[in-house]
Amino acid sequence: MTALVLAGQRGGTDPLAAARGVSHKALLPVAGVPMLLRVVAALRAAPAIGRIVVSIERPETTLAALDGLSGVILRPAEASPARSAAAMLEEFGTPLLVTTADHALLSAAMVTHLLNAAPPEAAALAALARRETVLLEFPETQRSWLRLRDGAFSGCNLFLLARPEAARVVGFWRELEQHRKRPLTMAWTLGLLPLLRYAFGMMTLQGVAWALERRCAVRLGFVELPFGAAAVDVDKPSDLVLVEAALRPVGRSPG
Repeated sequence: MTALVLAGQRGGTDPLAAARGVSHKALLPVAGVPMLLRVVAALRAAPAIGRIVVSIERPETTLAALDGLSGVILRPAEASPARSAAAMLEEFGTPLLVTTADHALLSAAMVTHLLNAAPPEAAALAALARRETVLLEFPETQRSWLRLRDGAFSGCNLFLLARPEAARVVGFWRELEQHRKRPLTMAWTLGLLPLLRYAFGMMTLQGVAWALERRCAVRLGFVELPFGAAAVDVDKPSDLVLVEAALRPVGRSPG
């Protein structure tokens, strides 16, 4: 299948990228290797992935000096991640695996687990990691948790658009992006009852799926990954410290 790596950025140069002197966070060196190359290497190692597409602004110039992208298809990023995903879905069709360039700890095992555990009836699905799983590997990480009756979960920036009707989910994603600076408006798009259930601690993961299914009119699913690293992307300096420590060879000191 095709794998899409969202490597574009919105709203100017990312602070982490600026601090390291690179134009895009995707090019940020992590343990000496640009994050984008780490993600591409993980996807290449996954047996199910036959084609890799990278979406980034001005790819011909942005990635001109980067070795290691032989065979990767480059496409210019659209104005937002959802718009980029929609364009790639239209061009390459389904199934389409979607991830982000800041997923520096992505592994072929994570991708394979997601694909093997994907509910066959789901047109689109997202990978999640349980809070206990993440904190077991990264007790110092600071993440945003989806707190539900059956546990607390973190997103993993790993999605599968399995069937053509997944385009409805991407359409809903585009709608949410328009309200990304208005959280209450975003929340209201799911309806009053799901919000009340969540506020009173009654919402389950399956309930979230049902609420999204009613909104998108398509079957959805979640896959829980047994990898704490799946939920750790590089959004801030403390994430970079954690990720580089995780990539450091065992027994080797930082100096």
